[in-house]
Amino acid sequence: MTSATSDMMENLSNTILNNDDLPMVKAGAPAYLLMIDSLISKDPKNKTLLSTAAILYTAYADLFVKDMDRSKKMAQKALNYANQAICLEKKDACGLKSKTFEEFEKIISKMQKENVPALFAMGNAWSGWIMANKNDFNAIADMAHIELIMQKVIELDNAYKDGAAYLYLGTLATLLPPGLGGKPELGKQYFDKAVNLSKGKNLMAKVVFAKLYARMIFDRKLHDQFLKEVIAADPHVPGYTLVNTWAQIQAMELINSADDYF
Repeated sequence: MTSATSDMMENLSNTILNNDDLPMVKAGAPAYLLMIDSLISKDPKNKTLLSTAAILYTAYADLFVKDMDRSKKMAQKALNYANQAICLEKKDACGLKSKTFEEFEKIISKMQKENVPALFAMGNAWSGWIMANKNDFNAIADMAHIELIMQKVIELDNAYKDGAAYLYLGTLATLLPPGLGGKPELGKQYFDKAVNLSKGKNLMAKVVFAKLYARMIFDRKLHDQFLKEVIAADPHVPGYTLVNTWAQIQAMELINSADDYF
């Protein structure tokens, strides 16, 4: 059951991630997500299934769900799946989100390379949950946990998902202006790593680089350079087609609003 379910899940995931028709994915993905829920109910201890479900729920909520209440529900489901996956990886990680920060640090420090997929899924889902609850100060305070998780992912396997952990760290470093604790130059280092490790496959790396770093320091030249590269690129890359198609839409919106911003 476990192997067959995992194979089916991989096929479902690839079908979504390799599609460039955003309206079709938006309309059809809920059926896939319900199927995923069904697969998990039949195979609740499948770590790969749980981690992948967490990532897909997070991605769908981030890209397509604008209603705040629905977004919160989907983000919570993604986080629940990620929690279950990491609990199966490490028993002391059960209920990870409710641990004190000291307990959390100790648990994360014990993670090994084989735990990276579940660890990354946890950080990804937790980040999505924070964004869905961004009006809650207590949720925003959880960002330190995401930073620690992604730093551990990098320590164990810095090229995992083509350096995606660096993209999260760059985002965390540039969410706030310098006067409020933002660290643009540290963010730039992380974004550079994300762009280099993705080797052009993940176009979202350059979009976020432009949006959060180039705009923060008012570097119009860098901003437009990255966005024009994204718009000119072929979005059809295995595992990234959906994200890249969305990245190109965002890049065009940022280019069109650049005169007003700068």
